[in-house]
Amino acid sequence: MKIERTKNATRNILFGIILKVYQILVPFLMRTAMIYLMGVQYLGLNSLFTSVLQVLNLAELGVGSAMIYSMYKPIAEDNNTTICALMNLYRTYYRIIGAIIAAVGLFLTPFIPKLISGDVPQGINIYVLYLLNLGATVLSYWLFAYKNSILQAHQRVDIVSKVTLVTSTVQYALQLFVLWVFKNYYLYVVALLTTQALTNIITAICADKLYPQFKPAGKVATEEKKAINGRIKDLFTSKIGSIIYDSADTIVISSFLGLTALAVYQNYFYILNAITSLITVVFSACTAGIGNSIVVETKEKNYRDLNKFTFIICWGAGFCSVCLLCLYQPFMELWVGKDLMLSFLAVICFVAYFFVRQMNSLFNMYKDASGMWHEDRFRPLVAALTNLVLNLILVQIIGIYGILISTVVAIICVGMPWLLHNLFTVIFERKHLLDYLKKLLCYCVIIFISCIATYAVCAKINFGLLATLIVRGVVCVVIPNTIYLVAYKNKMEFKDSLALVNKMTKGKLKGIFGKLGMLD
Repeated sequence: MKIERTKNATRNILFGIILKVYQILVPFLMRTAMIYLMGVQYLGLNSLFTSVLQVLNLAELGVGSAMIYSMYKPIAEDNNTTICALMNLYRTYYRIIGAIIAAVGLFLTPFIPKLISGDVPQGINIYVLYLLNLGATVLSYWLFAYKNSILQAHQRVDIVSKVTLVTSTVQYALQLFVLWVFKNYYLYVVALLTTQALTNIITAICADKLYPQFKPAGKVATEEKKAINGRIKDLFTSKIGSIIYDSADTIVISSFLGLTALAVYQNYFYILNAITSLITVVFSACTAGIGNSIVVETKEKNYRDLNKFTFIICWGAGFCSVCLLCLYQPFMELWVGKDLMLSFLAVICFVAYFFVRQMNSLFNMYKDASGMWHEDRFRPLVAALTNLVLNLILVQIIGIYGILISTVVAIICVGMPWLLHNLFTVIFERKHLLDYLKKLLCYCVIIFISCIATYAVCAKINFGLLATLIVRGVVCVVIPNTIYLVAYKNKMEFKDSLALVNKMTKGKLKGIFGKLGMLD
């Protein structure tokens, strides 16, 4: 079967961005409604249950990624028999996964109150809420989840995005109605359960309508099944590491500091994660192209591309870091008020966490593009366990700061050095590593200078909250980008990056930067 890759990729990116923006703005409004209509502790409960269920989702182990990858070849060869057999295997795996999550989740039920420090909202039964959330997770695996694989393997993720947009709108409308009229948190969670089922059913209907020839039937060949299980095994530690990173912080804060502290932390993290998710669109769009380049181009060409992408990410992440440093507090005060704010020291920790996370994502993009799963199989787990151990120690000493510092330390001291070693062993020439680290250090110093300079100016700007936010925003656009332009204008990476953007915009930059001698 011939797949229209360019057309499908364009649709996927378009609806992916629409969905991403939607998933930033609407949940932001829902968080605000939850704070003002129900109270901050309910927000903490939401975050806690989400993290606990993320841990239970370890049972998925990357099965979805492995199964979808296995469909590419039979789809290209129009081998419908194999595709149907893979769907059957996928359905079996997901039924088993759902059963495991249900069993482990029920086993953990008596221990759920121990994950909460202090009181819970009055009249709330933690066990009932937990079981409702557990039911929503199990249902997501049991109810036609395997049919999603057909859409993804055929590059029709836009269908999934459209369905999610519709069902999420229904979910948020129901939940807002419940909060506004009934102020009943149980009904709020039931709305989540209902729309989860609705999402799976509509997605399955769309898959059947587009690809009616594919039904779960038959058995996968023994060798192919072994290959699939091998890929799942390689993805196992990466999956565990990702879950620990995403969930450990939330669970530790709830256990040691309580639901209110968790809700305040999650408000800050929500803003950070919203910016990160937009940058992730860039990473996702580049991965396939980088993978192709690694296969067909020389190591020198790929190393030059790495320098170019590192420069672009450092500029973008550096600019975002400056904005977070200078705008976080006035925005949070405007949004939730002074009573639900952290100190400026916590903001510095969040900014450091944000920047380190973006650089780590760049290196992980190259790992994913090259398929370097086997060589990198132990690193994510060791780094995540380091983060967890530091979390448990530092949270008892310096509270919320310890949570953020432990993540930064785990990435900088364990995750990134190990991953860079793997990259410069498998993909790039080892002799370039020292030169690359020097460039990275240079970028970090310039970003640090831009943060100090911009904050020094912004600290003197204090009008009303909204006016302060707007004026500081203008300052954040002008100062750091001017510093970057002056510092980088003669660098090869700057010219390579301009040439790339010029190509993407069909030559529109050439007239501007060509006159300045920055673009040949």
